[in-house]
Amino acid sequence: MLFLFVVFATGCLSLLVLGVAEQRRHYANLRRIPTRVLVNGIRGKSSITRLCAGALRGGGLVTVAKTTGTAARFIHPDGSEEPVYRKFGIANVVEQIGIVRRASAYRPDVLVIECMAVQPDLQEINQSKLIQSTIGVLCNVREDHLAEMGPTLDDVARSLSRSMPVGGICVTAERERLHILKEEAARRDCELVPVDPSSVTDEQMAGFGWITFKENVAIALAVADLLGVNRQSALAGMWAAAPDPGVLSVQRYQVGDLRLRFANVFAANDPESTLMNIEQLLGTGAIARPLHVVINCRPDRVERNGQMGALIPELAPARVVLIGEPTRSARVAIPGDWQGEVVDLGGRRDPDKLLAGVLAGMTGSVSLVTIGNIHGQGEVLLDHLATLQQAPADAGDQASGAPQPVGAGRSLAGSQSAGESRPGVVPASEPQPRVRARPAGFRPSPVPRRPSQIHDTTPLPRIPASDPRSGS
Repeated sequence: MLFLFVVFATGCLSLLVLGVAEQRRHYANLRRIPTRVLVNGIRGKSSITRLCAGALRGGGLVTVAKTTGTAARFIHPDGSEEPVYRKFGIANVVEQIGIVRRASAYRPDVLVIECMAVQPDLQEINQSKLIQSTIGVLCNVREDHLAEMGPTLDDVARSLSRSMPVGGICVTAERERLHILKEEAARRDCELVPVDPSSVTDEQMAGFGWITFKENVAIALAVADLLGVNRQSALAGMWAAAPDPGVLSVQRYQVGDLRLRFANVFAANDPESTLMNIEQLLGTGAIARPLHVVINCRPDRVERNGQMGALIPELAPARVVLIGEPTRSARVAIPGDWQGEVVDLGGRRDPDKLLAGVLAGMTGSVSLVTIGNIHGQGEVLLDHLATLQQAPADAGDQASGAPQPVGAGRSLAGSQSAGESRPGVVPASEPQPRVRARPAGFRPSPVPRRPSQIHDTTPLPRIPASDPRSGS
């Protein structure tokens, strides 16, 4: 019995020693990265992470980034990227330790990393133990993950606030619940910086070769400003940045006499983001009316199915197609006074028949958007839409400067011709050099770590500004 106790005690002591050693190594890696930006929120985190990284690269800062969304990516200082390997394909917040270790090997000026935690407690651990960000981003508060962070949107706002850096700075584009974020920021001695999307002009948005939102760009510009990067350099870096694999885009297909513009809005997932995405597409001319909407229903998302059905009058489509199951949950939510055609293609259907049913009755130039959740029949529909013949962009679209998918006949130079380039943008054919020199007035860490009255953890000591590369 004593022998078993000794073995047990020795094992526990070994685990404790190894855990302390790993923590010390991790903190040493964090100290090699003067500024750490943690991006949190409900929608657009991956795009904002890429925009922030691009803006900082544009200012000459050595920047490493990591996204988590549709496809997790590790982004190197030169803008190249690679998939994040996950054992058994399962995401776990512990992978952030390995990301910090890889990033620290570059001795970067900045690490921009997307928050991958959903549970409120894990969000706080991700901030206080794994990243210890000096700048936080809380992009928005939307109606999603209510089971973990809800049940109300006020609760979601408070849950997301747990990733705010204590004694640091947090940038946000949220408006409706800004008062809650201010309260939570005050509790953490955190300076909250709201951004104004209207400060981003349409001309600046036209520089993107992919579809993004002014809120996202305004956040990235604010982060760049905090780190001493001027606006034009930041914009040039963002224009040159690669989009996220899940970015909103429009594909064009030709099916006989039918000219179809298709937008996959499944990633929006909540009503507010869905409406915002479609209005953005219509406003920029990326899609046009007549508009046809496909709602994919899931049995474990009955409430979300109904929310998408209730959204139909605001979208004002000519026709609604319901797929998946149970379609009744979306159909009964469509107001009875709405004048439009509803086609029910519910259940598990043959892929060819499903696609034929969705396209039935469409003639001329038509726009199609898919909303709801992608899994199930939504994935089947997307796979078969991808087999259709690609159609070139209309001449009118190119003349108007409407956003096109990257690689679909429109260069990353936006509305400029292929022979032109923006100031500060390296042509795609030339490798971008890894810039090590800092611009004049660069502040390695604009956020001094101050003692926290909320957490018991000891803040990391900051690296002296006079010799930011020294120490480990």
